[in-house]
Amino acid sequence: MNNPRQPRIRPPKPQNARELALLCAAAALDKKGEDPVLLEVAQLTGYADYFLLVSGRSTRQVSSVSENIARVLKKAGRPALGMEGLKEGRWALLDFGEVVVHVFHEPVREFYDLDSLWGDAPRVELDQAELDAMLLRPGKPAAD
Repeated sequence: MNNPRQPRIRPPKPQNARELALLCAAAALDKKGEDPVLLEVAQLTGYADYFLLVSGRSTRQVSSVSENIARVLKKAGRPALGMEGLKEGRWALLDFGEVVVHVFHEPVREFYDLDSLWGDAPRVELDQAELDAMLLRPGKPAAD
C-alpha cells in the first residue's frame, strides 16, 4: 500500500515587484497571518516599492509566518536579501529588495502603528482566490 508522494510544487518566479509582494502575502496567509495590509510605497520611498504588514497572534505564529514567507520565496527563486527578528517573534523584517515584509506580534504592531505612519501610501486590494492560486497548492485550483 504505497502512498505516492506528491511532487514538490514550486511557485512561479515573480516577474515584477507586485507579483513578489502578492506572493509574500499568499505565504503569510497560508500560515494564518492576520490583518494583511499591502502598501504601494514606490512614490514615497526610494528603497522599496511595496510594504507588506501582517500580524500574528503569538510570537510563535510570527516566527512561523515569517519562516513560511522566506521558504516560499526561496522556492520561487527569490531568497530574502536580509531577515531580522524571526526567532524573537515580536517583529520580523524580511527584505526582498523591492518588497519589505513586516510581521508583527499584534501588540507590537499597535505600538509602532506603521499602518498610520505610511497612511499616505495606496493600499493594494488582496484577492484570496488570486493568492491561493499563486501558491499552486494541490486541491486549490488555480484561478481562470
